[in-house]
Amino acid sequence: MINISLKDGSIKQYENGVSILDIAKGISEGLARNTFAGLVDGKVMDIRTPIEKDCSLELLTFDSEDGKKAFRHTAAHILAQAVKRLFPESKMAIGPATDEGFYYDFDRAPFTADELAEIEKEMKKIVKEDLKIERFELPREEAIKFMEEKEEPYKVELINDLPEDAIISFYKQGEFTDLCAGPHLLSTKYVKAIKILNDGGSSGAYWKGSEKNKMLARIYATAFTKASDLEAYLEQREEAKKRDHNKLGRELGIFTTSEEIGQGLPLLMPKGAKIVQTLQRFVEDEEERRGYVLTKTPLMAKNDLYKISGHWQHYKEGMFVLGDEEKDAEVFALRPMTCPFQYTVYNAEQHSYRDLPIRYGETSTLFRNESSGEMHGLIRVRQFTISEGHIVCTREQLGDEFKGVVDLINYMMTTFGIQNDVTYRFSKWDPNNKDKYEGTAEQWEETQNVMRELLNEIGLEFTEAEGEAAFYGPKLDIQFKNVHGKEDTIITVQIDFLQGKLFDMNYVDKDGSKKHPIIIHRTSIGCYERTLAMLIEKYAGNFPTWLAPVQAIVLPISEKYHDYAESVVKKLKNNGIRTEVDYRAEKIGYKIREARLQRIPYLLVVGEKEAEANEVAIKSRGEDLGSKSLDKFLEDIREEIDKKVIR
Repeated sequence: MINISLKDGSIKQYENGVSILDIAKGISEGLARNTFAGLVDGKVMDIRTPIEKDCSLELLTFDSEDGKKAFRHTAAHILAQAVKRLFPESKMAIGPATDEGFYYDFDRAPFTADELAEIEKEMKKIVKEDLKIERFELPREEAIKFMEEKEEPYKVELINDLPEDAIISFYKQGEFTDLCAGPHLLSTKYVKAIKILNDGGSSGAYWKGSEKNKMLARIYATAFTKASDLEAYLEQREEAKKRDHNKLGRELGIFTTSEEIGQGLPLLMPKGAKIVQTLQRFVEDEEERRGYVLTKTPLMAKNDLYKISGHWQHYKEGMFVLGDEEKDAEVFALRPMTCPFQYTVYNAEQHSYRDLPIRYGETSTLFRNESSGEMHGLIRVRQFTISEGHIVCTREQLGDEFKGVVDLINYMMTTFGIQNDVTYRFSKWDPNNKDKYEGTAEQWEETQNVMRELLNEIGLEFTEAEGEAAFYGPKLDIQFKNVHGKEDTIITVQIDFLQGKLFDMNYVDKDGSKKHPIIIHRTSIGCYERTLAMLIEKYAGNFPTWLAPVQAIVLPISEKYHDYAESVVKKLKNNGIRTEVDYRAEKIGYKIREARLQRIPYLLVVGEKEAEANEVAIKSRGEDLGSKSLDKFLEDIREEIDKKVIR
């Protein structure tokens, strides 16, 4: 007999070898029908798995993320089976579940919209066929031969990539078999609601994500246990498309891109540039108020600098290198970060313990050689600007300085209205992959323990992620989900015990000895381009007035009131209000609709009554706010901007 601890806290005895499915059936047939996998001692296992030792067990239904992924993993196999039935010449690559659904990659020409409709129809047919799903295993050589006979070269390559002692498992449903670790459902019948999500044709994706490999045809899809849930998701997806910064940002004239300039190199148009300028001035002023000092450092450096920092050894592939190491006396690289430049500023003078902490801040333009498949709007780019800073401090000052950084970040997020939209991740090193990192295991464990204690003292709720640290230290990553559910890091804070030594940074301590400082790497709002993308989606283009590129527009009813409209514009501009005027010979209703489409916070209609009384008729965010004297409106909007009100 074995003891199994269930999620409700109870401990039950079962025969050795009992399956997860049998345990679910023992509780209720309804639960068994809706259990798609099991979490055994923290590891997701197939529902068929026999349990042969004492353990903890959580039965995973569609309500859990892992349960959803098991369900959708089976849906991915249904998709692949449908493709192989209709287009047997297609070669299968991979088909994982994702947060929003699943995809499958195939080596063949891109699928057309008509072909995708055919595939979706076939998928629904496979579901109705109620095909039993069976797992089996083969020795490595037999597994390779099996996939070679099926003429699936990508599967053969995947098997060859596995460790020699790996268990090579397959799942079979009807005539279809796929290499897969699982978990999977018992039958295709459970996938009640399924939908292909590509618009107009399949997407392209490089094999293993590398531009050096072949471009494959990718089909995106999703699946739910109920049709009503699928319908709700599709409605939500349509709403997300309206907020997508990549679409809305272009429609509002915030940014654009050009094939001639290149991928990942967006151009901020006047409106986008004004928003970023407003953000940048706000950040720099707030940092100065908190004791930061500005630096201005070069956009490139010799590779000698990056060799000292370790970036040349650990990050060279992600850098734009200028020159050839074998041919040129000097090789330069565009900077992917500001760290070593600010360390050099520090080293230009001898420092005493009395000088510390020193808080360096810089609005830095950085360059990272991202692969073309990773490019997306303003979120992932090759050139970007960041609110970068480094605090040089003593070990005794570390706690207060770290807390001060988090306080600054919280102030920024609250001002932008995103404080409830983020999650916190404590990113650690991977002790099983030590070559990726500088420093010893003891240094890493000590630094991580310090950061964990500080996060707990602050009271942040965070998850821990192994292998996500920078090569020189652990990170606090602040995560934000875009409208499509993909999570991106917007702000990071890192504690670094190593680089001070690498750059021979020191200070003279009280006893006259020289010591290496500790460095806190931090951003206050992160990358301006990514922050702009986040704010476009957060507010659907309806920015808070203080951030809006145009804060008010004056709409004269007819040409007779152009002179009064001009005086209104002049007064508002003279008082720092970003104002435009629409002098076109169009009806006022048309002008109002056009201005609302541009998401301008305040529309000021002026006609005979307003001109005589020195007033403006105000419309804002679809509301009619009536008339006010121009002076009163100016007082109110000025207060709203100065207080950075979110409404």
